[in-house]
Amino acid sequence: MQPRNMSMSGVVDLAAVKAAQEAKAKAEQARAEAARQGGGAVPGVSPSSLVIDVDEAGFEREVLQRSAEVPVVIDFWAEWCEPCKQLSPLLEGLAREYNGRFVLAKIDVDANQMLMQQFGVQGIPAVFAVVAGQALPLFQGAAPVEQIRQTLDQLIQVGEERFGLTGLVVDTDAQGGGDAQEAPVAEVPAGPYDALLEAAVQALDAGDLGGAVQAYRNVLNDDPANTEAKLGLAQAELLQRVQDLDPQQVRKDAADRPADVAAQIAAADLDLVGGHVEDAFGRLIEAVRRTAGDDRDAARVRLLELLEVVGSDDPRVTAARTQLARVLF
Repeated sequence: MQPRNMSMSGVVDLAAVKAAQEAKAKAEQARAEAARQGGGAVPGVSPSSLVIDVDEAGFEREVLQRSAEVPVVIDFWAEWCEPCKQLSPLLEGLAREYNGRFVLAKIDVDANQMLMQQFGVQGIPAVFAVVAGQALPLFQGAAPVEQIRQTLDQLIQVGEERFGLTGLVVDTDAQGGGDAQEAPVAEVPAGPYDALLEAAVQALDAGDLGGAVQAYRNVLNDDPANTEAKLGLAQAELLQRVQDLDPQQVRKDAADRPADVAAQIAAADLDLVGGHVEDAFGRLIEAVRRTAGDDRDAARVRLLELLEVVGSDDPRVTAARTQLARVLF
């Protein structure tokens, strides 16, 4: 079984803004339809379905497909792992506490070696997440509960803001808990820039990268802190830069001319588009380290742009910022 739609890079899909709009619209439409058919009550899932055991055969259905509705947190564990015996019950309790904001998938590494290898798990316990088909590492080893809560809150925010994931409705009647309740979901009201953001999405869909760039810039001119527009602009500009590149020539130039900052920058763009996050970051950090003046500044600025594309929630962004600071200072 190969998880075909999963990006192990942790990079947000370069069409993530478009996907977020579509996912949000589908989620809202599904909820409205369910409410209409049920006389206003949205059918809920059983609390027991918030924690599931997953194997290789069921991974695509239980994790990849489910991640289009709700973030799926993956707990890689084994019976012989003592730290796992502390962390796993904690994660299970948090899954129930968060009441449908995420689903916990437990994977026994002894019985599912292929999944362990695909995620690049080096030791257990290891915790990953899959959001809208995108995989990202969360943490490895036991961690304090407050740190885990912060990580989960960031994950849920990413799911809502970038992919429109509204969580699951949990039916407390399934365990005699009274009336069905909807999981506490932060509703995002329609904003004043929805039309412009939709125009950017349509431009991306039509392959009009210049139009998408301009639409995102129009939003940022009025609202410089608009997260969706900042992410969309960084992604659209990256796509615009690489669309006419010859990958083989770019990589040959980078290999032949390691001191050529322009060649390293172009190769880093291709690295990121191809999902090689750490390669892209490492290439530019090395360029900053070995250069000075305008060349150094060009490499630094491009690195910061690529960090924006990936997003501050990704641990590799944090690591790259730390490495950049060491090189600069």
